[in-house]
Amino acid sequence: MAIKSDRWIREQALKGMIDPFSEKQVREGVVSYGLSSYGYDLRVSDEFRIFTNVNSAIVDPKNFDDRSFVTVQSESVLVPPNSFALARSVEYFRIPRDVLTICVGKSTYARCGIIVNVTPFEPEWEGFVTLEISNTTPLPARVYANEGLCQILFFQSDEACQISYADRKGKYQKQQGIVLPKL
Repeated sequence: MAIKSDRWIREQALKGMIDPFSEKQVREGVVSYGLSSYGYDLRVSDEFRIFTNVNSAIVDPKNFDDRSFVTVQSESVLVPPNSFALARSVEYFRIPRDVLTICVGKSTYARCGIIVNVTPFEPEWEGFVTLEISNTTPLPARVYANEGLCQILFFQSDEACQISYADRKGKYQKQQGIVLPKL
């Protein structure tokens, strides 16, 4: 398995792997996004779901209570201290059958105590990415919509997998918005 370069990512993006696709790194006055040397910095949309304790809901992945969140649509959002938010990517991804991705946070946010967790994009997964954002600081932290949040690294195998995410009919296939936990 090999990490893929900007040339390969550009070729695949033009075939529909990333839409919309920014062919160069956009950085002036924003947290950078777009194509980098060996990855792609995705943008966070203006849709956020922020954890709240207003309804005293319990976070249970087998019985998720939608009242655990407040929904916010804004150009930026404050993630409360030691709290968590969900968001979605601006970009829609279509992962080839011989590719797996991992996501890592951007240093600009990491230096502010913002940790981004995204599970790998499996072969033939497609959809908008649900982004998990943790504020590890004792202070509110601002996240900016339509700017970079994390970097996707693409790994291509020397052979296609036997059973892809699409073959398994994965429960998060073709997700359109912020998708909450499913069983």
